[in-house]
Amino acid sequence: MATASKPAAASNIKAYMRDVGQRARAAARAMARAETAAKDAALAAMATELERGTDALVAANRKDLDAGKSAGLDAAMLDRLMLNAARVKSMAEGLRQIASLTDPVGEITDLRYRPSGIQVGRMRVPLGVIGIIYESRPNVTADAAGLCLKSGNAAILRGGSEALHSNRAIAACIQSGLKSAGLPADAVQVIETADRAAVGELITMKDYVDVIVPRGGKGLIERISAEATIPVIKHLHGVCHVYIDDKADMDKAVKVAFNAKCQRYGTCNTMETLLVHRAVAERALAALAPLYREQGVELRGCAVTQKLLSGAKAATEEDWHTEYLAPILSIRVVENLDQAIEHIATYGSAHTDAIVTEDITRARRFLREVDSSSVMVNASTRFADGFEYGLGAEIGISTDKLHARGPVGLEGLTSVKFVVLGDGHVRK
Repeated sequence: MATASKPAAASNIKAYMRDVGQRARAAARAMARAETAAKDAALAAMATELERGTDALVAANRKDLDAGKSAGLDAAMLDRLMLNAARVKSMAEGLRQIASLTDPVGEITDLRYRPSGIQVGRMRVPLGVIGIIYESRPNVTADAAGLCLKSGNAAILRGGSEALHSNRAIAACIQSGLKSAGLPADAVQVIETADRAAVGELITMKDYVDVIVPRGGKGLIERISAEATIPVIKHLHGVCHVYIDDKADMDKAVKVAFNAKCQRYGTCNTMETLLVHRAVAERALAALAPLYREQGVELRGCAVTQKLLSGAKAATEEDWHTEYLAPILSIRVVENLDQAIEHIATYGSAHTDAIVTEDITRARRFLREVDSSSVMVNASTRFADGFEYGLGAEIGISTDKLHARGPVGLEGLTSVKFVVLGDGHVRK
């Protein structure tokens, strides 16, 4: 396995990371010129290696699980950390799905003749070297590697220290697949130290790394955003809203608002605040409250909500700002669409927000005025991910305004450059 050598001591972190960066930069040049067939062959080989190495992967993961239990990790964290045969198979299938996607690299669009006779267009190109920092879930190692590979990039992956053995084992499969397709093994490197100083180096190596993608909790992302000297693709948190308008079809509203909260709690696109128009609040909440309570969802509401729902706790100012990632829901009754939009603008995280209404004018206003990376009409916020959007997969969600916004798939891991075609043309 062609990896950078492990650092012997903390004092060597800077040199170790520089070596990793140099290897990645060289590999990125090779990946930029790699043919689609070679990339797809590598992805297929990586998938096969993962399946073939299932027992070894599970054994490596067991070391991480045992260490996690000794360190007192909670059940939810251990579940995110755990690999089994089914999860390994899912990783392999994810790589095969990425292989089936259209390769964006080299695509030329908007090719137009200019009065001078030249043709000007745009060509899609890789970003270069992508540093990805993530926590807990070892499957991210395979997902991130696959997406970076297909989009012609090199990747430097820094997983959480709690998954170090798992990530090393997955990296070995990935690098074996790369080599079998004639691509550089250094195109995907996993940082082989748990020393947090490696993160500090990675996010400031602007000579070797072109963009950083953090995946993890708010604390991690805030640190990366504050300290990085390299562009960061990120979202801090997902405070997502569903607004039930007084022109809503109530059956649709109940289905959307229940699914947006209860389909899965611990995701960034889960609804955390329900907004309901005053005119339909009593009816909507009477239908929804029993469904939420049946699922064990704790309801916290404004004064009007508390009057309508016995047992609802008083929502605080902090609640409107909070991404619970848990069976807790904040509810606010609003006077109209304007107040709903104002609430989202004040408390939202620019991630995903939805309106349920049959009024096309209000739907269009909501789409236009709500400044989030995904805005929906009559659909659950849980659809906001790369697979559901037809991207095949995603590296993460971006709430930034520049470059990539929303789920970041293959296209989000590329950029464009201008290309000019001439036939001996000179400027007069």
